[in-house]
Amino acid sequence: MKDVIKIILGNILITFSYAFFTVPMEIINGGVTSSALIVHSLIGASVTTVANILTIALVISCFIFLGKEYFIKTIFSSICYMSFFYLFYSLKFTININIVLAIIISAVLVAVGYYLCVSSNASTAGFDVIALIINKRNPKVNIASALRVINIIILLFGLLALGYESIIKGLVFTILYSGILKVLFNNGFKFLLNSASWKKVTR
Repeated sequence: MKDVIKIILGNILITFSYAFFTVPMEIINGGVTSSALIVHSLIGASVTTVANILTIALVISCFIFLGKEYFIKTIFSSICYMSFFYLFYSLKFTININIVLAIIISAVLVAVGYYLCVSSNASTAGFDVIALIINKRNPKVNIASALRVINIIILLFGLLALGYESIIKGLVFTILYSGILKVLFNNGFKFLLNSASWKKVTR
């Protein structure tokens, strides 16, 4: 039950951030939703439809490469993700705040959300599946670092569709979010109370 609650809460945080901050403000963070936004900008396809197609493909990959436990929890996680994102995004509501503050808030929400899911042995059915597969094949590769590389690759594709401003915002988001996620994997939520740990985020 504890894992179920963590997975639900994690997906609420992630999809809230995507629906109200990253998608409306075109902060390309390298995730599934950002990839869907890039495709939407190029060919006009629905953001939610493309995101769901990518999610299903990643769930299948999870079953093949990560095993039954991850697969079952990832199925549940992906249902939560698609449901919450559809719910939040369909509200068509934008929180109008300073872009710098939006990047910081969304990076924290997404990092904590990912940590809650992955620490429960579940993927969010995002590109973290690929990072988890890489980590399983080579444990020396840090999950957060693998995600950072994947996200930067997607950011480069985003440059073609959304221009350099979105990419700069996305790059700042990616560095901040992956840094927070790395510290969370190393220390859990204890780092929130340790000012020294915050210095590691920017390294």
